[in-house]
Amino acid sequence: MQRVQLSEVEQRVYQAVTALEARGQVPYPDLIAEGSGLTEEQVHTPLHELTQKGLLHREDSPMAGLDFGPRFCARQMA
Repeated sequence: MQRVQLSEVEQRVYQAVTALEARGQVPYPDLIAEGSGLTEEQVHTPLHELTQKGLLHREDSPMAGLDFGPRFCARQMA
């Protein structure tokens, strides 16, 4: 399996997502920002890059009428 090179910011964001999931919390951008020590605006680009690299996937609100915004979930690595 080929290793994906991540920038320091991408590593921080990915670790924040996996930590939120491990605690049973939903990885919304505001919580990801808090967990990574970045602002919510600063996490947008790393979230997009991690999604492009196949390490995260975006899920929109699963319940009609309740939109809490997108959440980003880590892909399970085999």
